[in-house]
Formats: sequence, C-alpha cells, structure tokens
Amino acid sequence: MLSEGMTGRTCELKAEKTTIGRLEDNAFQIAEPSVSSHHCEIFARGKEIVVKDLNSTNGTFIDGDPVTEAALKPGQILRLGQVEIRLDDGTPVPPGAPAATTAPVKKPLEPKSVTQQGVKLNELDPKSHTVSRAADALFKKKSNKINQVFVAIAVVLLVVVVVLLLKAVLTSGGPP
Repeated sequence: MLSEGMTGRTCELKAEKTTIGRLEDNAFQIAEPSVSSHHCEIFARGKEIVVKDLNSTNGTFIDGDPVTEAALKPGQILRLGQVEIRLDDGTPVPPGAPAATTAPVKKPLEPKSVTQQGVKLNELDPKSHTVSRAADALFKKKSNKINQVFVAIAVVLLVVVVVLLLKAVLTSGGPP
C-alpha cells in the first residue's frame, strides 16, 4: 500500500479470488471511509491479474483511469476511493535501478466527495420533495372512524346488557 498511514502494508494474492473492502469479511480489509464495504475483487485469469469493481461508491482506478474490470500489471497503481496500492510481482529491484522503476509517476487525485452516509432529505432539491409528499398522501395514518364505530357499538351493547340484567332482577321480585 502506498497511501499515507498504510505504507508498506501488503496482501499476498494466493487465493483464486481476493476481495478488498472496508468490512472484516474481505480477504484484504482496508478500514478507510472512501473504500466501500466490498470495493473490488482481484483474481487470476490465465497469467493476468484482473481487478473487478464491485459497484463501489468512490470507484476503482488503475493509473488514474476508472475501471469496472481490467488487467492490473506489476508496477501499476490501483486506487480504491482515496487509497493507493501498487501491484508488486515480487521481482527484486536491481541495485542502482532508476527511481522510475521503483516508484511510478503518480497522477494527481481528482477531487471527489466521499460518501460516508446517505443523503439527508434537507440536502435534496425542494422539487424532489413532491415524491415525498405524494408518498405521504398514500401512506397517511388511517382515521379513527372505524375505532369510534366499534367503541360506540360496544357501549350500546353494554347498556343493553345492563338494562336486561336490571329488568331480570326487577321482574323476579328483587334479589333472593
């Protein structure tokens, strides 16, 4: 890894498929907000190493170019959100080799807004609230008319039962 605070961290690509993302269930976890939960996967296709973006929020880039699926060659820079990683094939760099072979030229990062949480309703365009208002009309709280009818019927039945009991008691000549 090349990004500040993560420099030197490595992941050996031994498995058929290596998933990279922010969550612990990835083969290579990168706990950084600009990296998606399941950002991309790296796998071997023949002799090529292939990177496949998993619909990440902040994108997957090889040497600054956005990719959905592409071959990654040794020395190229893989950027996941704001994190940069270089593929190393394990070949030792000869002593006295020019710096260009050990550190590829970095393209400046494009300014991006990192989405860490969802969009808040008050951040949306007021015109978009028409859908919300329509949904409110469809899902508004039911009126209490049905409950009021049931209560009224229950009260009437209770009064009828009490009247019938009183009538039965009075016609029998009083309590025994």
